[in-house]
Amino acid sequence: MASFVPPSVDNPTKPIVNSTVTLSFPFSPTDYTIRPLRRSDYSRGYLDVLRVLTTVGDIAEEEWNQRYDWIKSRNDEYYMLVVCDGQDRVVGTGSLIVERKFIHSLGLVGHIEDIAVEAGQQGKKLGLRIIQALDHVAAQVGCYKSILDCSEANEGFYVKCGFKRAGLEMAHYY
Repeated sequence: MASFVPPSVDNPTKPIVNSTVTLSFPFSPTDYTIRPLRRSDYSRGYLDVLRVLTTVGDIAEEEWNQRYDWIKSRNDEYYMLVVCDGQDRVVGTGSLIVERKFIHSLGLVGHIEDIAVEAGQQGKKLGLRIIQALDHVAAQVGCYKSILDCSEANEGFYVKCGFKRAGLEMAHYY
């Protein structure tokens, strides 16, 4: 099982997930691990996994490093996990972004985003494991709920993960 380190209210820089977190899954022919995103995941296929989900663009390594450092500096807001195969190649990912609210007694809401699994790795319950790990993190940091947006085609997957339809997504693109 993964070892999670809960954040401290007095020390928000203490990570919820330490850098040595691993979670092994009993899948053949290789084992998979789930861990926090690392700077070096640029060269391990992280962006290629995101391309399964949506347009990523051509991101240079220097740009990656700048964005990674910005996100890492907000480690009490962004929890980005990756699934790696036996060769330490990124084959899945998902993120939890924690929103601070005035409602619900200054409650926290977890936004689950960017769930993606490499096409050749789909069907192995890796997406489910990512959702379960992010749900665990959300509960550990004190979120009163987690929400996500998905296409109708993916609704069944998220229902199996314990989510239910709770409204209608609206978007205004720029």
